[in-house]
Order: sequence, then C-alpha cells, then structure tokens
Amino acid sequence: MKPSIEQIQAPIADELHHFEKKFRSFLKTDVLLLDKITNYVVKSKGKQMRPMFVFLTAGLCGTISEATHRGASLVELLHTATLVHDDVVDDANYRRGFFSVNALWKNKIAVLVGDYFLARGLLLSIDNDDFELLRLVSQAVREMSEGELLQMEKARRLDIDESVYFEIIRQKTATLIAACCGVGAASAGATPEIVAKMQDFGEKIGIAFQIKDDLFDYGTADIGKPIGIDIKERKMTLPLIYSLTQATTKERKHILYLLKNKNEESTTVKEIVQFVRQKGGLDYAKGKMQAFRIQAEALLEELPASPYKEALLALVAYAIAREK
Repeated sequence: MKPSIEQIQAPIADELHHFEKKFRSFLKTDVLLLDKITNYVVKSKGKQMRPMFVFLTAGLCGTISEATHRGASLVELLHTATLVHDDVVDDANYRRGFFSVNALWKNKIAVLVGDYFLARGLLLSIDNDDFELLRLVSQAVREMSEGELLQMEKARRLDIDESVYFEIIRQKTATLIAACCGVGAASAGATPEIVAKMQDFGEKIGIAFQIKDDLFDYGTADIGKPIGIDIKERKMTLPLIYSLTQATTKERKHILYLLKNKNEESTTVKEIVQFVRQKGGLDYAKGKMQAFRIQAEALLEELPASPYKEALLALVAYAIAREK
C-alpha cells in the first residue's frame, strides 16, 4: 500500500511544524503590502516536498539542527523567487490552484516580491555564515536557469534527442532536489563524500520525478496536469523522443510537422498521444523512471537503518506513484 504524506512526515513532523513558524519569521517585514503578499504565498505552498527532503536527509546523515532549518528555508526562499518570476514570464494566472502573485498584484509587484525572496535567502545565509548551504542552493538556481534557456533554444528547432532531454531535466528539476539533499547532509555535519552522495541521490530522484510528470501529459484528463499541455507548448519529452526513434522517416516528418504547425489543435494532441502509445513511448519512459529510482535507492544502501531512511525511501515511492 502506498504510504501517505502523513506517514512519511512522521519522523520529522515536529521539525516541519517548527519550520513553518521559522519560515514565516524569516519573511517578516514592516511593509504591509509585502507582508500581505508573503503571507499569501506561504498559505498557497504545496506538500513541502523540498523541506521534507532536507530534514529527512539531515536526520539520516547526522543531527537536525538550526542550520537544517535555515537550509530548508533557503531552498524555499530561492525556489519561490524563481517561481514568482516564472509566472510573470509565462503570464500565468494560477499556481497549484491558487491565483499567482502577478495575477493578484500585477507584474511589477510580482518581480519585486521575487527579488525580496531572493534577498532574504541570501541574507539568511550570510548572516549565519552558512556559505556551503548558500553555494549548494545558488548552484542549483544557476543550473535551473541554464536548463530553462537550453530547453527554449532547442524547442525552436525541435531537435531534442534523449541526451539533451536528460540534461535539460537534470538542470531544470533534478538539481533542486539534489540541492535539498546536499543541504540536508551538509547542515547535519556530514563529510563532503556523503554530501556528494546525497546530491547524487537527489539528482536521480529528481530525474525520475520529472519523467513521471512528463508521463501525465499522455494519461487521462482527470489526473495530473491537463492532457496535451507539453504537446501544445511544443515540449519534446521522453515518451515522444523515444517514439520518434521508432518511427519511419515519413511518420517522423508528419509528427514533427504537426508539432511545429498545428500544436494548438485538439486533433493534433490526440494523434500524437495515440502515436506515442503505439510506439511504446510510455512503457519506455516508465522503464527509465524505474531505473533512476533503483539507482537512487542503491546509494542509500550503505547508510545506517533509521526511521529517516525508511521515510526517505517512502518519499521516493510516493513521488513515483503519485497521480498528480
């Protein structure tokens, strides 16, 4: 039976409860408008997956400390800054079912709020000499930006092969999970070797997580993100990339023509989804996802048994088995 979030959080439930209060305190400001917006952002946050990775990794590798709380806050602050800015760039009105900051307060305010989150994260680390934690998270933010730009560059030409796809999702998604695990280990006083191992673990889980997300585009309309979003945005994800390698030259040209010129049409979405299913793209992507999960779990084998380790493995299982 798939573990619930509450079961996974059990070893760190108290820590997460205290984290919520500390995170809010780090955002406190005397500017009433900014305070109102930051409170709204905190309320609209998701399942706390990133802080969970930080705290569980810290517990696995040593002792959860105040540095762990600051590290988890740093991850959330810098990541939230990127999300607020992304919503402005994408002109997005919703995030996780809530109105985006730019939808409620317009673009100029949203950009400034993103800048504020970024500055608060930097100051939180600098004021406490958490330079290694800041390095780990800043490196992730840099790679996330590079991955996004690489995807935009390649999307124009639709020439993304499997190796480029994995590099894009490693940078866009996996580096953040890797940073969470690295920050958790570093904050608990782990050796550089263990920190690197946990980063590797997080990267592999992040890749598996993104493949799962990409599979939703080819599922049914009532789970996950709406079907066909990636197709409409001309994103080349693993199921489609693999399917094109199994196609004839004529089939490949036809699918690429549809993707380039008729990607907004519902008939195109249906045809490409059917094409991917027929060519085995979904099964291939699921196999790759499970392979990364197995590689990630193998990295934890040498670490001692503990409730934190069990919960971390359960969190991995939850992320892979989730339906949205």
